[in-house]
Amino acid sequence: MPTSPDRQAEIRIDRIACSAHGICASLLPRDIQLDEWGYPVIANAAVDPAEGETAIRLCPARALYWAGT
Repeated sequence: MPTSPDRQAEIRIDRIACSAHGICASLLPRDIQLDEWGYPVIANAAVDPAEGETAIRLCPARALYWAGT
């Protein structure tokens, strides 16, 4: 798994690690929405690299990561 984004990287969610804090959806409102239980659903995986890095860093469950495509 890449540690920093490149042009091909997309943000992903580890659904097992996620504990539905909702911080990712707050930081990336155009790209991630929350389902009826508060868990994130990715609408657009090709997020802005700087915004994605911030969301990954601030995720308390460490459930966000970059995945190359």
